[in-house]
Amino acid sequence: MARHETELRPLEVRVEGDNINRAINQLKRKMANEGIYKELKKRRFYEKPSERRKRKMREAERRLRKAQRRQTRVRS
Repeated sequence: MARHETELRPLEVRVEGDNINRAINQLKRKMANEGIYKELKKRRFYEKPSERRKRKMREAERRLRKAQRRQTRVRS
């Protein structure tokens, strides 16, 4: 499990002056980095255990291909 999934801590954004839009954008960026949007999308519907396993396998393969691309780029 990733660090951000096991650790429960509130997201905090400070509003400086009257710049609410900047604070909202910072909050959205933090939520995206923490994976909150992805988690909400995932929990919108029930996912069967077999579908979950397939999704996890696809994600793992994708990460592996991405890591291999990075290594070939570094070596070149």
